[in-house]
Amino acid sequence: MTDWSEADAVDLSDAETFETLLDRARTREKGHYFDFFDPGDELTHDPGLVLSQSGSEDWMGQTLNHDPAYWRPDRARNQGFETVPVHPDYVLACVMGVTVEDLSEKGGYFLGRDDVTIHRTPTPGTELAVTSTVVETTASSSRPAYGIVTWETVGRDRETGDRLVSYERTNMIPRREPTATDGGGAVADSADGEDTDGTDASDRDAGDDPNGPTVPETLVAPEGDYFEDFRAALDRAEADGAAVAYAHERGRTMDEALVSGLPLSTLNTARQHHNRDVMADSPSGDIVAYGDVTRSIALAHARSDEATYREWRYDEERFHDFVTLGDTIYGFTRVLDCDAEVGPERAGAVTFEHVAYNQHRTPVYSGRRTALVQRHDP
Repeated sequence: MTDWSEADAVDLSDAETFETLLDRARTREKGHYFDFFDPGDELTHDPGLVLSQSGSEDWMGQTLNHDPAYWRPDRARNQGFETVPVHPDYVLACVMGVTVEDLSEKGGYFLGRDDVTIHRTPTPGTELAVTSTVVETTASSSRPAYGIVTWETVGRDRETGDRLVSYERTNMIPRREPTATDGGGAVADSADGEDTDGTDASDRDAGDDPNGPTVPETLVAPEGDYFEDFRAALDRAEADGAAVAYAHERGRTMDEALVSGLPLSTLNTARQHHNRDVMADSPSGDIVAYGDVTRSIALAHARSDEATYREWRYDEERFHDFVTLGDTIYGFTRVLDCDAEVGPERAGAVTFEHVAYNQHRTPVYSGRRTALVQRHDP
């Protein structure tokens, strides 16, 4: 019998010996299965990141978010900030990133997010404190190896306790053991583009029309980037029976920095973004982009064509298809509403629906966003 007390008793560099040991070893697991979560449970995520200007600038630069208010002190003060703030997309990605180890590291599709609210825009040096509460757990009607979990997550300033961002997030989570299902009475999964209520995302506005919504014959675009331009476009579209919708010229191809680098910088440990060995046998066949990276690129394309004053809230965020290395992300925007009564004197609220699509013109993300957009003459 080998004496393991001797350091050189076994040569771990010998391939055959090591493979034998590896087969016998127990893997120390990370993350939690679906069975771990019960409605009402609260989880405190640790560690929390300290938000940095360099991290914010790296995120913005890689995703083409070039609003000077988040880079230059003079433009920050001009838009009502005391100093250069941290970009809200980076804040949201960091808040969600630190939850992955506790909530979704076991894998499963990121189905969507709702009620995303930006409560306050932090400055560099803010330390995050993040908690999540289990809102609902549901069986998957089509995948017995998975369940569906919804959490409410809140990111706070650890020093003051002030809310920075909050949202509800829904994921498929693998079960420790598959369960039997008859395919009825449970929430359908969203991996193929379905919402978590089982309705296809493309039919969200279909109403009672069995043929789905009617696509307008005419689409119009704003003539400029300001609040008045968006309101004038909506007025013009209403008069002509048209819709305000337009594509953005820029595209961004997914490279290693986007697919692996940015998620890891937010402490997002999901294997989907950095473990090509595991993902080779997955439906995507390769590592996939963090949803918040895809989303941020799409919103960056939209923001480049508007005079954004402040981000406010997002809703109905859905992810419809895989985004892998080499895919190129483009953006499309529909303007839904303008509200002159919301916001400070120098800005008005505009509600958009944004779509990210790839080089094959396939939608990969969609969501609604309300932002405060600067006026021409406040």
